[in-house]
Amino acid sequence: MTDRPKQTPQLPKLPTSAIESDRGLQAKTQRWFEYPVKAQPHHTDYGGIVWHGTYLTWMEEARVEYLRSIGIEFADLVALGCDLPVVELSLRYHLPIRLGVSAIVKVRLMKTKGVRMNWDYEIQSYDRRELFITGKVVLVGVDREKGKIMRQLPPQVQDALVKHVTT
Repeated sequence: MTDRPKQTPQLPKLPTSAIESDRGLQAKTQRWFEYPVKAQPHHTDYGGIVWHGTYLTWMEEARVEYLRSIGIEFADLVALGCDLPVVELSLRYHLPIRLGVSAIVKVRLMKTKGVRMNWDYEIQSYDRRELFITGKVVLVGVDREKGKIMRQLPPQVQDALVKHVTT
């Protein structure tokens, strides 16, 4: 047995680290909603790295909390007969998050077109020095009873969204 401190193994650089960043994912304004998360054991694989599906869960949690913060409760959407399924999803994994690491999930509503909502995401370290994930998600308003795309979102939802769209 030795008295040397245990070293954390370093992951090799990912092959995607050489790919130039997508300039379309950079913030144009500071209208981000921030949602804190921490990598718990159930979020990780056996190597202590956050499982890729966990990021989607965190992004959904952040989006639901963002909507709640502007007065749109998801339960109210359901009561209005509106659902918001994901119809497009794009993620870019920049760096892995390890067990015990805290991060900030940033989300903003970019634009709406009819019943289509475009969201941007970034997951960053608390000190904002490391970028873990960038992503885009598109939601569409669907009539829960008919199972068809709505012609327009409920007025109270549309009014709340219009006030918070980043252009």
